[in-house]
Amino acid sequence: MSKGKGKGGSSKKGPRKVRVHFRANRLTPKRDKGWTQWFKEGRFEREDETGQERLNRKGDLSRKRTVIQDEDGQATVAPGNEQREGIVLAMRGQIADIDDGQRTWPCTLRRILRTRTIEERHPLAVGDRVSFTVVADEEGVEREGVIESVAERKGQLSRRYGDREHTIAANVDQVVIVGSIILPFIKPHLIDRYLVAASIGELHPVVCINKVDLDREGLTEEFLDRFRQLGVDTLATSAVSGQGMAALSERLKDRVSVLAGQSGTGKSSLLNAIQPDLRLRVAEVSSDNFKGRHTTTTAQLLKLDMGGYVVDTPGIRQFEMTGIEPGELEAHFPDFEPHLSRCKYPDCAHTNEGESDCGVKQAVTDGRIHFERYESYLRMLDELIQLDGARQTGQSRTMET
Repeated sequence: MSKGKGKGGSSKKGPRKVRVHFRANRLTPKRDKGWTQWFKEGRFEREDETGQERLNRKGDLSRKRTVIQDEDGQATVAPGNEQREGIVLAMRGQIADIDDGQRTWPCTLRRILRTRTIEERHPLAVGDRVSFTVVADEEGVEREGVIESVAERKGQLSRRYGDREHTIAANVDQVVIVGSIILPFIKPHLIDRYLVAASIGELHPVVCINKVDLDREGLTEEFLDRFRQLGVDTLATSAVSGQGMAALSERLKDRVSVLAGQSGTGKSSLLNAIQPDLRLRVAEVSSDNFKGRHTTTTAQLLKLDMGGYVVDTPGIRQFEMTGIEPGELEAHFPDFEPHLSRCKYPDCAHTNEGESDCGVKQAVTDGRIHFERYESYLRMLDELIQLDGARQTGQSRTMET
């Protein structure tokens, strides 16, 4: 027998079996099965006739499952099963459309990945790179697959949904934040939230004001100038007149981008103007309340003929922050940075209560920080403080923007 082999002495590397814990909802006591059949067969014991229910509680062994992991601790599959690499194009409930470069496969997520995911609203997002195995049906035809592992993300746009994090798009380079001066009316605070989310997710932000053909009062340039002063790239576009479309195409070319913003601002219309064969659904803004209608119902990754990919996302009306603590928020407001050294106290929160000699508040008063940017900061700070308190008390809530 060769040295180092045998029971307990193998030094072989590679996939190995391990026991892992499942989420608490798998620990619910289960009733005995087959009671009706037992009754018909007269198999009930006397103590069962008292009307009391017997429950089988899960033991320590049944609270775990055996999975196969590689050397890095990632879930893998048994040897002999071929794995393929792909990217998530869209999510349809529990089904993910995966592109492996040759075709699109509808795939489910292996249960071990679903049950071990606690912090995420869903363990998968559009843009995720995954490994999957193809499964043949009863006729031996390969029609669908099972996702075995998800690669580490690089650059993502996320928000908080209830008490969990929802990743809107993963592995993207930049976020194009689309708004409009009118139809629907601009939401400066929502744009500020996207800018903070881009900073947290390490994405390059671009603020794009669309429908400039409807801006009769010429407010677009004045609005964009506040972001230019922060060093943020800006665009003024119109899918109707064609203004700014060449510049937008150049920003999207050979990059992986995500278009985000409130409903009705024309995200899908912009993509249709750049590449007409996409044929994305569009709708007019409601004339009753000047709010956009949801036409894009799920995020989807689209390949551009000119090179690159873009994620078209559903419009939203609320966007909660995630991934930071209250004291970290100021670091994602670049216009605050020059004035932080003028705060009297090192832990200054720059609020209106109980703080004197605050450099940030003085800069707002002097007009060096736009007052709407400061209001956005106060709103986000208040929400983060409340969410932090809710986490400590086990509560959850949804904040309105």
